[in-house]
Amino acid sequence: MSRQQTFLSPRSSAITCLAQWAETAKPVQGFIEKNIHNSRLKSEDRQLAVMLVMGVIRRQQYLDIILSRFSKTPLRKMKPLTLAALRVGVYQLCFLDRIPDSAAVNETMKALKKARQPGWLLRFVNGTLRTISRDKDMLPGTEEAGKGNTPVLEHPPWLTRRWQKQFGREKMIEICRVNTMDPEICLHVNRRLATKDRLAEEFCRRGIATKEGRYSPDSLILPGYRGRVTSLPGFAEGLFQVQDQAAHLCCHLLRPFAEKGHYLDCCAGLGGKTCTLASLMPAGAVLQAVEPDARRFGLLAENLKRQRLDKLVQCSQQEIQAFAASISSRYNGILVDAPCSGTGVIRRHPDIRWNRCPEDLAANNIAQSAILQAAAALLAPGGVLVYATCSLEPEENQEVVGKFLSAHDEFDLTDARKYLPEKAKELVNEEGFFSPVPSEEIEGFFAARMVKF
Repeated sequence: MSRQQTFLSPRSSAITCLAQWAETAKPVQGFIEKNIHNSRLKSEDRQLAVMLVMGVIRRQQYLDIILSRFSKTPLRKMKPLTLAALRVGVYQLCFLDRIPDSAAVNETMKALKKARQPGWLLRFVNGTLRTISRDKDMLPGTEEAGKGNTPVLEHPPWLTRRWQKQFGREKMIEICRVNTMDPEICLHVNRRLATKDRLAEEFCRRGIATKEGRYSPDSLILPGYRGRVTSLPGFAEGLFQVQDQAAHLCCHLLRPFAEKGHYLDCCAGLGGKTCTLASLMPAGAVLQAVEPDARRFGLLAENLKRQRLDKLVQCSQQEIQAFAASISSRYNGILVDAPCSGTGVIRRHPDIRWNRCPEDLAANNIAQSAILQAAAALLAPGGVLVYATCSLEPEENQEVVGKFLSAHDEFDLTDARKYLPEKAKELVNEEGFFSPVPSEEIEGFFAARMVKF
């Protein structure tokens, strides 16, 4: 066993993750896989390490406000490892009541010592954390620690300004509040292999609480569950997949499905919507899935096989533009789940808020428009084209659709409300777009349904 593995602990793993993430603009999940899930930590220690990483990212602004009050060294001058350790320590002190203050400080210091940090830095971090622990009862709460005793929004100012202009201040603050919460796991039942009621009964027998999703009839939510999804009963058998209600509902917009129709998922990713479409389509229909990224393509194949849907889907690993140029087929329905900023799913992926910048939106608009253009050329007359993102930003949503419709008179926008389950109709706006904003019930999303005449 290596020296690093001998010294492995939840705090050291979390601090390493956060320090590595801070030096890149890459998704934090890759660092979690590398440093936590693929480590020799015990299961409960892995859960604590992930909780620390995600908690620090969700509460980063508040933690930095507190640290700035107690540190003479500006945070911007600290090395990533030092700042990560301080944030992990303060997060435990302020948000994890079940961890004694002494353990929060001592275990964080052990992690820094194991990283062989110099003595002066150890004394600085130790003194800062102990002073914060001593004065903890006098610290401002998250509702008044912001400028002018306002709530700490935990999002970059460029993003909150956009949302305030788009949704109003009250709604913007509510979105920010929701995004600081731990997400609940939402499952969708593979209706070809199971029913929601039978799956809920099995979870109940295992002591796992469930509740029905508000909007999607096939959804099961697991409030309070913190284990790995792969450990749930029925996962290996393909009885369900993890999928938010919004992502599931957008697949309904391709309805009505033709019995022997041909359908295309042209940005399949890991296959969540591909699996949903395969389970919704009638016997005799054909589904093609296109995904260019090798890693995601491999996981797409795994997910289809696990849910016993692989025989129903033809998969191609290539860009949609290359795929479109190589075939003469025309489809009855096409789903374009375009790559985007992901600002609608920040609650589940909290690092998105810090990894994005305003310039991303214009670049995304160009790429999304190109994908939509290539996909639209493959649609048969009378076919349905659904454009979707998990973004809240108009540049990636309404502007892409508006530009496309202006250039294509043969397409008409249809009202998404007509194709959704009854309870989900309230998520459609006046323009007919499916556009839920983040709430405790559902993630933020956007989808437009267009028909070619």
